[in-house]
Amino acid sequence: MTEGDDGATGSGGAARASGARLVRLVVAGVLALAIVLVAGVAIGRLSSPTPVVPGDRSVEAGFSRDMQVHHEQAVEMAMAIRDRSDADDVRTIAYDIATAQSQQAGQMYAWLEVWGVAQAPSEPTMTWMTRPTLDGSYGDHEHAGAATPGDGTTPAPSHTPGDPMPGLATPAQMDELRAADGVEAERLFLTLMIAHHRGGIEMAEAILARSDDRQVVDFARGMIATQQSDIDAMQQMLARRA
Repeated sequence: MTEGDDGATGSGGAARASGARLVRLVVAGVLALAIVLVAGVAIGRLSSPTPVVPGDRSVEAGFSRDMQVHHEQAVEMAMAIRDRSDADDVRTIAYDIATAQSQQAGQMYAWLEVWGVAQAPSEPTMTWMTRPTLDGSYGDHEHAGAATPGDGTTPAPSHTPGDPMPGLATPAQMDELRAADGVEAERLFLTLMIAHHRGGIEMAEAILARSDDRQVVDFARGMIATQQSDIDAMQQMLARRA
């Protein structure tokens, strides 16, 4: 092994170690946030005169479980590109996505704990998205955006239970991202994450049409706004790499 080889190996090892430390910090932050949220939400529930707690097969519980899984893949993609790109714009938005979606996953984990329902689903994924909307309809995929829950102006998304979640990258696409480097990896990450965010928005729109739980509704609306802003930024980044 040459002296140059030793340097390359050391650089790669340092990058992997740095990435591992960042993953540990993100995970630690999620766990700490979940503990705080469980305590805070529990206090709010106990102080409410007539608390209404979502059940195990409620749309709120289904959304919380499935969106955690959806967010976990976004974090995985974001951490992968940070090890494969030196571009400041891509690395910055990847870090923002990883931290924001880790925190949101912790929030949804906390909801399930406070509601007293299992973290694991008791029915196929996305079953909640097949249930009636607040106005009694089911809706379809031909929707134009988020609507005011129950106003009947915008069809709500529907889904087949057990099918892949909207926008989720396939195992082959994840393998392709992990194998890519540089601009090729950046293009792939941006393309996959734009689709991933659009799928997340579809799921958020679906819960808005099906739930009137204030904390869930506020969460979904905030998520739509944030992820649409991310999409706009990533589309500009992708255009610069065309």
